[in-house]
Amino acid sequence: MEEQPTFTDLFRLDGRQALIIGAGGIGSEAARALSDHGAQVTCADRDRVAAEETAAAVGGASLTLDVTDPEAVRQAAENLPDLDIVVLTAAMNVRKRIIDYSPGEFDRVVDLNLKGTFAVIKYFGERMVSRHRGSLIVFSSIRDQVVEPGQSVYAATKAGAVQLVKTAAAEFGGVGVRVNAISPGIVETALTGQIKSQPEWYQAYATKNALGRWSVPSELAGAVVYLASDASSYVTGTTLRVDGGWTAMDGRFTPPTD
Repeated sequence: MEEQPTFTDLFRLDGRQALIIGAGGIGSEAARALSDHGAQVTCADRDRVAAEETAAAVGGASLTLDVTDPEAVRQAAENLPDLDIVVLTAAMNVRKRIIDYSPGEFDRVVDLNLKGTFAVIKYFGERMVSRHRGSLIVFSSIRDQVVEPGQSVYAATKAGAVQLVKTAAAEFGGVGVRVNAISPGIVETALTGQIKSQPEWYQAYATKNALGRWSVPSELAGAVVYLASDASSYVTGTTLRVDGGWTAMDGRFTPPTD
């Protein structure tokens, strides 16, 4: 009689092939988590050093990849045809009000955050569909739902990425390929250095969420493992918010309740 898997086994990724695109910061922690759960991880980044450092930490391969180049993404998908898990964390932001935005800045943000997401879903999704299995995980942001001054193009691309995820889930689901998004809140990474350098701004963000603090990259890793594993076998087309309750709260003021 075949032994039934335990619930602990649902999170195991033994024998599965994973690709992390955006191997620094959050991507580095995601790679470590997937590796610790048994996956063989390839680490990709536009920054060759970042890809190599994370790959060395998890005993995996590295790949220099710029997702703004659709042909490079297509070639990477062709060279890695047996992937079970693809995680896309790469993104950028230009914080400017709409009237101050230049067309060039608009194009840079859209090319990475939206066109890059489309290319990854298209080319890696095509391979997964042909094999009738796989999990695609795209990092979005709380800005896919809530905004503030200076977030127009970034927020638009993140909302667009979520819609791409939903559509891919609808199109790929019939053959067993799942597509989901993760929406972090405020995370301690190099990309948030501008905020951390201004104590008032930094503290305002901390007090906006229910937990009253920033997150660290390792706190996103559990969501990646969950969506990559059989523990989420019936989850697709969803956005998993790892935001400390940011999008659950209405404003920064706590009114009296007496």
